[in-house]
Amino acid sequence: MSTQKEDAQAQLRPEFVQYLPERLEAGVLYISRRYNTAAHLCCCGCGMEVVTPLNPAKWQMAETNGAVTLKPSIGNWSFPCRSHYWIINNRVHWSGAMSDKDIAAVQARDRRDAERLVRMPQGFAEKLRRRLAAAWAALCRWIGGGE
Repeated sequence: MSTQKEDAQAQLRPEFVQYLPERLEAGVLYISRRYNTAAHLCCCGCGMEVVTPLNPAKWQMAETNGAVTLKPSIGNWSFPCRSHYWIINNRVHWSGAMSDKDIAAVQARDRRDAERLVRMPQGFAEKLRRRLAAAWAALCRWIGGGE
């Protein structure tokens, strides 16, 4: 159900905080730069908490003249409301409903993006291990009197 309801938020007010509050207020987008996290109550009005980790594999935040944009869209697929919207310059832009097949495709792409972000280049771990072993051997020789 991605259609805008009567009690839906049309815009969010960004509030920069160190820690996310225990209780979120409707209409506020809390942003913790320290913990690279943003949170708000679902814009459809259902009251569910939406947490968006800010990192290259999840969401990115841009701030221009006090207006905040989150990319990509917010897809609350696990919520009963299944709301889907964009936050652009503090305004909520509603997107159409997505099929289960489309949602599964988006989730699979998100998993691939996250895996690609954390994957080390092939052979990197072995090269690092060899270099550390050589450095350790050199240090041991030096401490041992240059043997």
